[in-house]
Amino acid sequence: MGFLKEFKDFAMRGNLIDFAVGVVVGGAFGKVTSVFVDGIIMPVVGKLIGGQDFSDLKYKIQEGSKEVMDAAGNITTKAVPEVYIKYGEFITTVIDFTAVAFAMFLVIKAMNKLKQKEAEAPAAPPAPGKEEVLLTEIRDLLKK
Repeated sequence: MGFLKEFKDFAMRGNLIDFAVGVVVGGAFGKVTSVFVDGIIMPVVGKLIGGQDFSDLKYKIQEGSKEVMDAAGNITTKAVPEVYIKYGEFITTVIDFTAVAFAMFLVIKAMNKLKQKEAEAPAAPPAPGKEEVLLTEIRDLLKK
C-alpha cells in the first residue's frame, strides 16, 4: 500500500499538475497558432511572392521512374519515386515556431509585469506582538 500512496502523492503534487495543464494548454495554443499561420499568414506571404502556396515549394533531387515490365508481365525494374527537399514546409514551420515563440514571449512578459506590480504593492505593517500589546496596555494604564 505504501507504493500506491507514494504514487498518489507524486501525481497530486502541485507542480506536476501545473505542468500537465501547461502542456495541454500549450498543445492547444500551438494548434491555434498553426492554423493562424497556415490560414492567414502564409497565404499573404504566398501572394507577395507571386501567388504560390509556400508548402508547395520544393527542390527535386532525384528523378522518378515508372516500373518496367517485360512481355510476360513480370516487373523487370521497380518504380523509383521522385525525391524532393521540401523547403517550403520548412519555412512554414519556422514561421509557425516564430509566431508561437513571440506569442509566448508576450504572455510571459505580461505575467512578469503583473507579478512585478504585486511585488511593488506596499505590504501591510505587521500586527504588534503579544509583548507590544501588553506594554501598550500598561502604558495606557499608567497614564490614567
